[in-house]
Amino acid sequence: MSMVLLEEPIKEPVMVKNYINGEFVESESEEQLDVINPATQKVIGKVPISLPDELNAAVDAALDAFEEWRKTPPLARARYMFRLKALLEEHFEESARIGVMEHGKTIDEFRGEVRRGIENVEVAAGIPSLMMGYNLQDIAVGIDEMVVREPIGVFAIIAPFNFPYMIPFWFWPYAVATGNCVIIKPSSEVPLSQYKVAQLVDEVGFPPGVINFVNGNRRVVKAMLENPNISGYCFVGSTRVGKEVIYVGAAKQGKKAICQCSAKNYLVVMEDCDIERTTSSIMTSFFGNAGQRCLAGGNLAIVTKDDAFYRKVVNTVVEKAKRIVVGYGLDTEVTMGPIRSVDKKERIVGYIEKGIEEGAKLILDGRKPKIKGDYPETCFLGPTIFEDVTPDMVIAKEEIFGPVMPIIRFESLDEAIEAINTKTPYGNAATIYTSNGKYARQFVYEVKCGNIGINIGIVAPMAFFPFGGMKDSFFGDRHGQGRDAIEFFTERKVVITRWW
Repeated sequence: MSMVLLEEPIKEPVMVKNYINGEFVESESEEQLDVINPATQKVIGKVPISLPDELNAAVDAALDAFEEWRKTPPLARARYMFRLKALLEEHFEESARIGVMEHGKTIDEFRGEVRRGIENVEVAAGIPSLMMGYNLQDIAVGIDEMVVREPIGVFAIIAPFNFPYMIPFWFWPYAVATGNCVIIKPSSEVPLSQYKVAQLVDEVGFPPGVINFVNGNRRVVKAMLENPNISGYCFVGSTRVGKEVIYVGAAKQGKKAICQCSAKNYLVVMEDCDIERTTSSIMTSFFGNAGQRCLAGGNLAIVTKDDAFYRKVVNTVVEKAKRIVVGYGLDTEVTMGPIRSVDKKERIVGYIEKGIEEGAKLILDGRKPKIKGDYPETCFLGPTIFEDVTPDMVIAKEEIFGPVMPIIRFESLDEAIEAINTKTPYGNAATIYTSNGKYARQFVYEVKCGNIGINIGIVAPMAFFPFGGMKDSFFGDRHGQGRDAIEFFTERKVVITRWW
């Protein structure tokens, strides 16, 4: 096979700095982590594990900036967003290639991630309209009442590894546009794409202290939770950390939190679906981003009593999965990149071995994939497919977060919906493939998930809609993106007036 390898923008390891109070500053911490390209295993950067005092300095700077920033007219704040949007567009391709190098996903996938991030900046630029309150004259004789939205203060944003560029944009453009200040903690595994964002934020010229980037791990998160001047937290990651650490930690202090967490998403295939289009959509859902997304397919549920239909779907899925090209994401002919790190690969392999132990039938084994190009096997896995899976198996209940497809057969849609609602604690997303409106309506009405797809494999809301989630997939009362984000980052003040 030929190879079309795009240029690598990182030529030498990047020494990541913090961005505090409008300046890039080296951390005083002696602890650093290597940022490793998962495809090539080369060190492409070094990131500090910042000290609590450095996080606190960033909070102090944000707090100092808050009063003047909140007084800045919303239209003026929006203009900063327009300038940022232009710079993000100018550096679009470079940012995408940096992301591929640090994370491993394919170039097309990371281009999509950059686009989704920019779209949140575009939506936040509409803040003069989005932040409006409402009013009513003459609630009683000579008395008027209105609601105004006000910014709250300083917010902390804790980002995951799987979408290092996009996910911080679910939150901070809305926080900043509404007049708040932010501290962003990129994932310590993949800080380089956010470091590029920090450089562009600096170029825009936001007032010092409004936007800060502090790198690190759980030590920084602990300092965030202990700092009394942070008003709320935005987190994306595992349910264990989101619920037990962030949500509980925020609640103990009476603070706000958005915690978008783990998932185990069912994709339900009905007999009346378009098999060709359905199976292509299934490929993207299960194996896009090497399965490392909270909206990835977790279980493929085939609803049928017809053995021939079941076998046709399974065979089609397996044949398409075999055609997936595994390799370095900067090779434009590659359709699935590596797993982000060795420990994550080992975790996924553990689930594959667990599935075999549980009695599921391994019909496509990705543990020894054919890799396009001369790259170490260290982080690579291929598509893996099980059938004869039951809803009670570990591989059907727990989030694997890798390119593994458990196939479960049901005799009715009612059985599939029952499994979705009761056999897994999560409620992030679910999809049904059908041409029957009755099935689709029942699915929407009865399934307890925050993001529902009808013939959509990856139910990713646009920036002007909230990113949903229910059950153990979400903790909080507002979600990221759109109106939910505007409401989260503002407080409503009720004003009742009477003039004598």
